[in-house]
Amino acid sequence: MKPVTWIIVGVVVVLVGLMAYSTTLVGGFKVEVCKTYQGHEACGIGVGTTEQEAMTTATGVACAKISSGMTESNQCQMGNPTKVNWLKGR
Repeated sequence: MKPVTWIIVGVVVVLVGLMAYSTTLVGGFKVEVCKTYQGHEACGIGVGTTEQEAMTTATGVACAKISSGMTESNQCQMGNPTKVNWLKGR
């Protein structure tokens, strides 16, 4: 193979390795949050480096499924969750 090909292969291998390594560092907390808004219920899973970050992410995912637009999404996120389930693993 030509030297340029080896360089490209090397760069690709390094990038894939960095992506794999960085995804294992993301979050130590994983949670499933269920929310009810306007008669609809949805659950979302969130991962974060803190409990609050994981809760916020999971709440956002759940509310995105059952609300429409920023105003409704914000209203949905304000209410208390109907269910919180802390999960093991990442």
